[in-house]
Amino acid sequence: MQKLAIITSHPIQYYAPWFRYLTSTTNLAIKVFYLWDFGVTKQVDVGFGQALQWDIPLLNGYEYEFVPNVSSKPGVNHFWGLQNPSLVSQVKAYKPDAVLLMLYNYASIYRFLGSWNSRQTPLIFRGDSHRLVLSTGIKAWARQQFITQIYQRFNACLYVGKANYHYFRYHGVSPNNLFFSPHAVDNDRFFAQTEIAKQQAIIWKRELGIPQDHGVILFAGKFDTVKRPLDLLQAFRQAKLDRVSLLFVGAGILENELKSQAAAQANIYFAPFQNQSLMPRTYAIADLVVLPSYSETWGLAINEAMCLSRPVIVSNHVGCAQDLVSVGKNGLIFPAGDVCALTASLQQAFSHREHLQHWGDESRKIISQYSYLQATQGLNQALDYTINHKLHLPTVSPLSN
Repeated sequence: MQKLAIITSHPIQYYAPWFRYLTSTTNLAIKVFYLWDFGVTKQVDVGFGQALQWDIPLLNGYEYEFVPNVSSKPGVNHFWGLQNPSLVSQVKAYKPDAVLLMLYNYASIYRFLGSWNSRQTPLIFRGDSHRLVLSTGIKAWARQQFITQIYQRFNACLYVGKANYHYFRYHGVSPNNLFFSPHAVDNDRFFAQTEIAKQQAIIWKRELGIPQDHGVILFAGKFDTVKRPLDLLQAFRQAKLDRVSLLFVGAGILENELKSQAAAQANIYFAPFQNQSLMPRTYAIADLVVLPSYSETWGLAINEAMCLSRPVIVSNHVGCAQDLVSVGKNGLIFPAGDVCALTASLQQAFSHREHLQHWGDESRKIISQYSYLQATQGLNQALDYTINHKLHLPTVSPLSN
């Protein structure tokens, strides 16, 4: 049985079920090394601006250990937020056949990469970065060169989608060292709760005061400048849709501004942050889910919404757009920051409401291929490749633009 060490920042609601899946369905022995305890202890989430603790089990069904974090300000929003001096020794004590890193741009990981012998025990990286928001100039060139050097430390990389694949190629990773391991959520949990979530959503809609005959456009997430909820608010006001309401679910620094601008407009509603156990109901209330972010590495909320058979609209800066959104079949893509284009997309989506049901059905079909099964297949391929080739690090050469 092969032993895999997994290094990641903290227990995450999207990854913990995958770790359980790996433990219960594969011949791998895995151990997850967490560098911070956010998610299982109540701590302030900077983006939401409030203390959070997830209400679904994140540490059950797989082996793990926490690596002491000595950072004076622990977190994943800055380089020094993860400082774990004992990381190397704890991973070595496990004696893994390979190590999977789910992050790199932190003090602890650079220290780990600087001391780990990847020729002896191969390293695999799984990330979700992309270049959909392009940058140019000498700083961008220097960053490309630096990141290319980082990826030379890995024997293989797992890419989660098309934009992420091109990001790895841009940084010189050979196609031979790339394996598809798509971003996924716990599809089975959402599938299993679909019917009860629909019933809960009917009650919740009444509690929120949304007319029962109104379609609902949903934004669920952080109210911050990157997520662009104000763009959606403006587009909704300009679209002038008949019998349609807009629902914002979440919290963040833009909350007061959103509510102030919404005060003069009918049919705009707000609900507070919803914990994980309530997310199926949150998506079930929607007839359309919109993610207008100006920069989004993937957008796992779209995976969740599609599990509930929801049609979606995303900006072209959302990492999952090329993979999960089939234009005119399960949703639409608009240029990030273009309120007029978003307005037109809303109008198109609701021009023939019967299409929304068909779009939702297509969403469910598409998302069934973005599951822990497919993610695990890619991981297994990378493990087979790296363990058989662990004496040979990949030849890496930067791509030209």
